[in-house]
Amino acid sequence: MHFAQYYLDCLSQASYLIGDETTGRAVLVDPRRDIDDYLRDAEAAGLRIELIIETHFHADFLSGHLELARATGATIAFGETAETGYPIRRLRDGERIYLGAPADGEAPGASGTSGAPGTSEPSGASGVTLTVLATPGHTPESICLVVHEHPDADEPYGVLTGDTLFVGDVGRPDLLAAAGLTPEEMAGRLYRSLRDKLLTLPDATRVFPAHGAGSACGRNLSTETTSTIGDQRRLNYALQPMTEAEFVRLVTAGQPATPGYFAHDAALNRDGHPLLDTAPPAALTLDEALAARREAGAVLLDSRPLAAYTEAHFTGSLHISLDTRFAEYAGSVVAPGTPIVLVSDPGTESEARLRLARIGYDHVLGHVQDPAAQLARHPELVSRTHRLAPDEAPSAQAQLVDVRNPAEYAAGALPGAVNLPLASLPGHCATLDPDRPVVLYCRSGNRSVIAAALLEARGFRDVRDISGGYEAVAPAAG
Repeated sequence: MHFAQYYLDCLSQASYLIGDETTGRAVLVDPRRDIDDYLRDAEAAGLRIELIIETHFHADFLSGHLELARATGATIAFGETAETGYPIRRLRDGERIYLGAPADGEAPGASGTSGAPGTSEPSGASGVTLTVLATPGHTPESICLVVHEHPDADEPYGVLTGDTLFVGDVGRPDLLAAAGLTPEEMAGRLYRSLRDKLLTLPDATRVFPAHGAGSACGRNLSTETTSTIGDQRRLNYALQPMTEAEFVRLVTAGQPATPGYFAHDAALNRDGHPLLDTAPPAALTLDEALAARREAGAVLLDSRPLAAYTEAHFTGSLHISLDTRFAEYAGSVVAPGTPIVLVSDPGTESEARLRLARIGYDHVLGHVQDPAAQLARHPELVSRTHRLAPDEAPSAQAQLVDVRNPAEYAAGALPGAVNLPLASLPGHCATLDPDRPVVLYCRSGNRSVIAAALLEARGFRDVRDISGGYEAVAPAAG
């Protein structure tokens, strides 16, 4: 068996290539939009990607199923209840997918649909086999995939759990991808999926989730990208013995704020989207960039390191450093469909564009040529970020805003601070007075600079953030 995990740190996202080395048949699960790694590795291993399985309609990134289907001719598959704007194969609960060749000489996968790997057991079936588990809860159409190295193996090799089960957490039940059902109803389904499906697997079964630490799809995800059912049974707070009502209360409280792009991506993953454009972004003069902001409503998105941005940036530009969770934060402060002009260190603009494309932000008009030189030549267009030292007290008139997530805020906050998580801030700017000073803080100082840039772009006159964030201030305050 060929089994490979592809983990993308900047989105905390995992995809999987599974193949039978005897027949060369392979399945790709939860692909991202840039697919070259999958194609290269499959070719090197002598595998043909014939089926693309999505464990659910992802909300935190734009899936690559359409790009991969175009490149390989593979069939796209979802759980049985999924409704899409493009042709798919629907996978039933308990269905088995055979990647291995039958022992009696039949063509591999002869019982399948449209040339995809077979689903009804051939005589003398052998080789890599996947079993579909319907596991609604995170979304209604969620599925998991149990992987066997051969059909009659005593124990599974592992289980791909999508966003149903993470290492250290379970999928959140409150996302807009599950519109029409309350978080409590979805949490009840999740409870039964976990207890009746996943926790019936042997303890040695390896767990391969779709996300790791940092993802907004849960609140307590581990930095580990694999585990076992046994370890999760013992260590995962949400899998401890409890009633369904207790579980529902537990998993519906304190979830991270939902980034604004989640509903947009879930809809594109369901209905279809244009294929990825891999061309480098156009180089723009400063005059062209400013004209795009003035005439097309474009935002200037500065992806340079935090220190460079705070020292000097174009007035009214937004900031998300490329060395942070760039795409997720961009999707939190920039509305979907907004034209974007990048302000990037030379040589990094293509990476910035790709990361935006991974969440479906394809409206990148170009990048400013040599931004450092332009900032030096045009001081009249330049601002700097005002930061408070950790031991510097905010003025008595200041509005103190904590932009961390609710669970972080609940664990400890500065006296008098109001909690407006970064992902919620664009929709709650009106709750703040633009004529009064605003002081922002987060955990370490990255999100607060992003928030400060957003408020300044919205016309707030006196915005500061606390350098080093709560981590720097809390010890002194205590």
